[in-house]
Amino acid sequence: MSRIILHSAREFDLLNARADLITTLDIAHALSLICRFNGHCSRHYSVAQHSLLVADIVQSQGHSPEIQLQALLHDAAEAYVGDMVRPLKLLLWEANGEFDAIEEHVWRAVCERFDLELELPACVHQADMIALATERRDLLPEHPAAWDCLRGITPHNTVLATWTPWQARQTFHDRLLELLATTHRARAAA
Repeated sequence: MSRIILHSAREFDLLNARADLITTLDIAHALSLICRFNGHCSRHYSVAQHSLLVADIVQSQGHSPEIQLQALLHDAAEAYVGDMVRPLKLLLWEANGEFDAIEEHVWRAVCERFDLELELPACVHQADMIALATERRDLLPEHPAAWDCLRGITPHNTVLATWTPWQARQTFHDRLLELLATTHRARAAA
């Protein structure tokens, strides 16, 4: 069985992801309820709030609304496949790569829906790492283990706010609609 029921009551086939079934509200709703780090953080911190932080970082670096949109939606596939901690994702990739293939298929549908490039710009990847360093600092217990992916990365100077899932959902959705309008993608928001 490869189908899930979305918040919008639509049926979504993970093995046959279609752009016409992807909605801004489904993405905002799901990402606001998915907790980063498999919930192993000091409080609920959603993928939606993480995505907003990544978009804020690229905006603060002076990048265009187009890049901000890519940053905001960089984890949108997780609204359909869920979030997975990096070590597990790497183990699954080494085992057979099937999860990555499914996630990539969903990402392609998201890109088609919102007219995005498949390849994210380097600045979005960099902002994602800055967000991760910030989240580690603000949300995870102190631990001496180094994370290789964060070598040379400085956390953002902002302290992460505490939001309810509803606040994250609303803020994410508002920002998404604003960026879609700014980048002339209003048709994709319909």
